[in-house]
Amino acid sequence: MHVHDLIGATPLARGGATPLFRQLYTRLKDAILQGALAPGARLPATRELCRLLGVSRQTVLAAYDQLTAEGYLRGGVGQGTFVDEALPLARQAPASSAPGLLRALPERGAALATAMARIRLYDGPLRAFRPSMPGLDLFPFDLWRKLEARHLRKSSFHLGPYLGYGPANGYAPLRELLCAYLRASRGVACTPEQIVITSGSQQALYLLAQLLLAPGDEVWVESPGYQGACAPMRVAGARIRTVPVTREGMDVAYGARHYPDARLVFATPSHQLPLGATMSLARRLELLRWAAARRAWVIEDDYDSEYRYTGPPLASMQSLDRAGCVVYVGTLSKVLFPALRLGYVVAPPALAEPLARAKAVIDMHHAMLPQAVLADFIAEGHFMRHIRRTRDAYAERRATLMASLGERLGERLACGPADVGLDLCTHFRPDRKGRIPNEAAIARAAGEAGIELRPLGYYANAAATPECAVAPGLLLGFSAVKPEAIRKGVEALARVIEGQWPRR
Repeated sequence: MHVHDLIGATPLARGGATPLFRQLYTRLKDAILQGALAPGARLPATRELCRLLGVSRQTVLAAYDQLTAEGYLRGGVGQGTFVDEALPLARQAPASSAPGLLRALPERGAALATAMARIRLYDGPLRAFRPSMPGLDLFPFDLWRKLEARHLRKSSFHLGPYLGYGPANGYAPLRELLCAYLRASRGVACTPEQIVITSGSQQALYLLAQLLLAPGDEVWVESPGYQGACAPMRVAGARIRTVPVTREGMDVAYGARHYPDARLVFATPSHQLPLGATMSLARRLELLRWAAARRAWVIEDDYDSEYRYTGPPLASMQSLDRAGCVVYVGTLSKVLFPALRLGYVVAPPALAEPLARAKAVIDMHHAMLPQAVLADFIAEGHFMRHIRRTRDAYAERRATLMASLGERLGERLACGPADVGLDLCTHFRPDRKGRIPNEAAIARAAGEAGIELRPLGYYANAAATPECAVAPGLLLGFSAVKPEAIRKGVEALARVIEGQWPRR
């Protein structure tokens, strides 16, 4: 095709979002890269191309200048404009070639890309009974914006500590305040230097898996349990070993008997997801003795124990640790709001600096402005007031859910432990013939009816042993929805269950 025909075959689109010079630039660039304009080919003079396309000379000059600056064209005034002869000859890709990866991902890359495939992220408007979600209607966003604006005003004058780079382990005033809060509320034994601020607890787990595990190491995880914890461990090449959960929490004796050589334990002693169990003191001490003897790490995930409705939050397992084997992980997602992406690790002293250096490899440091705003939020007393307010509201919502279930579904659902957290675990009661419904079918029908919940089977590990089997049931979140919506949700759930599982 002649150069003039190639360039002027299709008119440029006027009045669109893309400027005319950028359209011409793209057309010429694509023609060069695809080989339609070969190295050394002469382009029309600017005035000639103006007439051909019906555009201003400035449009053509801007396109030619950009292509020259990027190395596609060469030439000058009085010399003409040519495709640079130094460019390698382009080859047209076969028309039938389908886009795809240049080559298959390596094993580690494939593991990273698929590790969270089973994890369902929330989307769409909030509905009853979205699990593990704080009540965003209770958060003082106006106050948060004022605190944020105050820091931005400071930063506009001195470029403060908020707009530049910061320390990898986090904003020092925030670490000091978190340290004081954790000592007072959880009995966590730490100094500010042991705290590393992370982008949520998920990043904390990823960093710890990369630091503490070698390929092939065995890891104890609770099953059923939080599946997001298994993902970073699989990426690190660890072998997941499932341990059953009873009324007293993780069955430590089972883990020690079956997997004595494990290098790491992931546990949720304050509030187990999804069963709601709290690990007994006897089992906490048993786990700590075993870990100390085996020189194994224990990750204590304390994600929502601020919300205990029968008394103050329980002391952490870390407060009992004398061997330096417990790594305490917390998150602000359940107390404040998930989009904040603020979590933290309280590491044994010798691990804190390596963890901060590993954090720097991932993203240098967490954004400084939210850390500074949170520090003020805590220092000025808003944090504790917010916890007290939300604890009272969640207690009312929890009571509403349990009462509504008892009135409407008491013969069909049995409630599990409900003294801690944002969710209620329920199990199906068998009918007169000992039958129980299909929890997955109930969950699908509930979704179609506008109810958001999760079957307990969602939390089962794919590699779980038979001892880890859990009775079918549903996890119902109560913290994110108001009492009236809870009552309506229970009524809708009752209709779903009755339609899917009629009593005979």
